[in-house]
Amino acid sequence: MAQGLNRPVRLVDPEESAGANVRRVGGVTFWAETLTYTTDAAPAFMDVTDDIAAVLARSGVTQGWVSVFSKHTTAAVVINENEPRLVEDMAAMLERLSASTGRYKHNDLELRTGEMNPDECANGHAHCQHLLLGSSENIPVAGRRMELGQWQRIFLLELDRPRQRQLVIQVFGA
Repeated sequence: MAQGLNRPVRLVDPEESAGANVRRVGGVTFWAETLTYTTDAAPAFMDVTDDIAAVLARSGVTQGWVSVFSKHTTAAVVINENEPRLVEDMAAMLERLSASTGRYKHNDLELRTGEMNPDECANGHAHCQHLLLGSSENIPVAGRRMELGQWQRIFLLELDRPRQRQLVIQVFGA
C-alpha cells in the first residue's frame, strides 16, 4: 500500500485497475498496467515504489526500463527520499513557490475559457506546482530490479484535492 506524509493511500483493488497489456516481439517484452489510487489529501507524497516493483515482477523483464506516468495535470510523479521531515520540507517549498491561497486567473471560473468538468475547482496552484515537477519518471532495470539509488523512492504527488488518480506503468526490455 502506498504511503505519504504518514497517511495511508489506498491502491484500488487490482480488479478495478486496467488489466495488463502485454506484447512480446523478438525477445523484447512490452508490458503495461494502469494502477488506480484514491488520494485523501493535498499535498500528499504517496510512495508507490513497491507497487511499481510488483508490476515489474509481473512483467518478467530482467533488463530494460520502467516508465511511470501520471494521467493528470495536478498529480505529478517524482523520485526523491521518503524521509518524513524532508517530505514536509518539500511540501512547504511547493507551497512557497505556488501558494494554494494565491491569486490565479485559472481560478476565476466565471471568466475561464475552454472545457471544464462539472466538479471544476480553483486549482491554479496545483497546475503551477505540477509545471515544476512533471508527469513521468523512467527507471532502468537490471537483474529484475529497478536501479534506484539507496534512498530513492517513487512518489505519486497529489497537488490538488482528494480523488482517484491513475498511473500508467510501462515495462519494456528482455
